[in-house]
Amino acid sequence: MNLRAIKTSTFLVSSLLLTASVATAAEINVYTTREPALVAPLLEAFTKSTGTKVNTVFLKDGLAERVASEGESSPADILMTVDAGNLVDLVEKGVTQSAESTVLTSAIPEQLRDADGHWFALSMRARVLYAAKDLDLASFNYEDLADPKWKGKVCIRSGQHPYNTALFADYIAHYGAEETEKWLAGVKDNLARKAAGGDRDSAKDILGGICDIGIANSYYVGLMTSGKGGEEQVKWAEAIKVILPTFKDGGTQVNISGAAIAKHAPNKAEAVKLLEYLVSDEAQKIYAEANYEYPVKPGAAIDPIIASFGELKIDDKSLAEIVSHRKQASELVDKVGFDN
Repeated sequence: MNLRAIKTSTFLVSSLLLTASVATAAEINVYTTREPALVAPLLEAFTKSTGTKVNTVFLKDGLAERVASEGESSPADILMTVDAGNLVDLVEKGVTQSAESTVLTSAIPEQLRDADGHWFALSMRARVLYAAKDLDLASFNYEDLADPKWKGKVCIRSGQHPYNTALFADYIAHYGAEETEKWLAGVKDNLARKAAGGDRDSAKDILGGICDIGIANSYYVGLMTSGKGGEEQVKWAEAIKVILPTFKDGGTQVNISGAAIAKHAPNKAEAVKLLEYLVSDEAQKIYAEANYEYPVKPGAAIDPIIASFGELKIDDKSLAEIVSHRKQASELVDKVGFDN
């Protein structure tokens, strides 16, 4: 073979290898119900770190239905959503598969992931107590919400809101339905106003003197304090202090954002790598900064506003068990007329 032929052959081989490389460039398809502004920084950081392209499909609702309708031809690799109940629903509707990863199991506490590896928590928000800043109160138990000493002093959003049914379901996990019903009736008797509005309204109403305490999510304090919710909400935040309440025989109730591997994921190996990246110190820090969420990985950086609440002791009841009581919790809310 002459020199010209060798050069031609080398060029053709190189071209074929380059074409194959481009054709097999790593990509992942993420279906998510999380707000784009919260997810984008994480996925961009992953791409920068690994070179893997991440395609996203944002869905307000109907995630499971969308994946189910696509069947085996679904391009979805990862299903990402908020709330443990939504993750359990994905499993029950048969659109997930298990994933084995020592990185994930070592980084995520056992109660914050599926026992069979079908879903994993990636960030947390705690159900905390907002209290008037001048109130002489340093600690609190969820059980105390029904104490008559707080009659006419408690603010809370609708009992049927998922944030609250999760808390009430956790109460059932600790004490059973009968005791939870009594507790809910006691909490209702202590309400300063109708159970309504949003979590931040509890802070606003504490400032307005309507109530002394309220139950709400931790990350809203970050949004208010930082000014991201507007100047008025900064004043709401300044009127309260945050206490991490616990169950008398447990810890603080938390909920999560998390993800699962889609049942027919065409890029499963890369999808697992993305989940592993999302529990890295780098990604957990991004979670903390983007929405004032708690990292799930012990020891990961926490935003200073959230860290100021003190050490978070996560309740030891598994999220899967808590979710199993949600329907019953919702029924008890109606039974005691909590929102009336």
